[in-house]
Amino acid sequence: MVTRVATFNVENLFDRARILAADTWEVHRDDLEAYAELTRVLQQDTYSAVDKERIVELLVRLGLGASDEAPLMRLRQNRGRLVRRRTGGEIVVEADGRGDWIGWLELRRQSPTELALRHTARVVADLAPDVLGVVEAEDRVALGHFSHDLVRPAAGWEFEHVMLIDGNDERGIDVGLMTREGYPIGRVTSHVDDRTPEGQRIFSRDCPELEVGLPGGGRLVVMVNHLKSKGYGSQASSNRARARQATRVREIYEARLAAGEELVVILGDLNDTPDSEPLAPLLGNGGPRDVSTHPAFDDGGWPGTYTTGRAGNKIDYVLCSPAVFDAVRAGGMHRRGVWTASGRWPMYETLTRPVDAASDHHAVWVDLDL
Repeated sequence: MVTRVATFNVENLFDRARILAADTWEVHRDDLEAYAELTRVLQQDTYSAVDKERIVELLVRLGLGASDEAPLMRLRQNRGRLVRRRTGGEIVVEADGRGDWIGWLELRRQSPTELALRHTARVVADLAPDVLGVVEAEDRVALGHFSHDLVRPAAGWEFEHVMLIDGNDERGIDVGLMTREGYPIGRVTSHVDDRTPEGQRIFSRDCPELEVGLPGGGRLVVMVNHLKSKGYGSQASSNRARARQATRVREIYEARLAAGEELVVILGDLNDTPDSEPLAPLLGNGGPRDVSTHPAFDDGGWPGTYTTGRAGNKIDYVLCSPAVFDAVRAGGMHRRGVWTASGRWPMYETLTRPVDAASDHHAVWVDLDL
């Protein structure tokens, strides 16, 4: 029996941080870096004089100098006060540490267009996957509504099982799994708390292991991933984070094989190319095999999985254990919901402007004879 497995970065379905909605990371790179730094400073038990000066600088940089509201984010001061703004524009940090106030820095959100949502559902309906890894989903409830309210009218069926565990990303971009009837999700193992020996949290989101029952018996172990992006922070620090994550994913994968699991798939957005140094710990030295290297895989002449489809934009993957790779019968990418001005691939007839695209990512699929 053929089982179709796919991965799709949906870039949030109903609710997306405004700061993530630009065409490229560079548009809001400075804002993202300031947000990340300020969030770290605010979590400290004690604010030194230098910390307080930096808090003020970062608030102003983020447009929060005169008010708790800015176009991209807001400062929540629920109890106690972090800052007080005096007449004349002076900002005074009143809290001496995290215990003096309750609140947080919150990213403001916006909804995609209705047509973008329908195009996203149409991609999934056209793919008709039995097992779908979803990247950048808000939460399990949103995935359930997407399946019932949008996929079902477009496809005539909906996913029977939906699973998502909140990860470590404060922007609300998580990874999840959706499966159709006959593919029940069994045991789920989260790795949100995995840490390095030095105590550093490893995963930006999570690396959940989900056991999926197969109609003919047996099970497929699916690991859904969204590794550290290149979007903000220095390239060196981002590369180190991705390398740590890739190393840990490989360890989990090898542990599954050692425990006797033969059917293991790693899928999702790895945010780097196959020849990159950060992904070498996962892909090198006998690691899981990239389905796009299989003779039965057809990329249509464009190996990339993001925006233009060029090779340098290959960042989404379906990686297979040896037994899964041997079971590949066909594979490819679904691009019709991705905007292109070049005519490199046909788009949906209703996709006439970039804002209505289903995603900037191309869905990757594979048919397995399991």
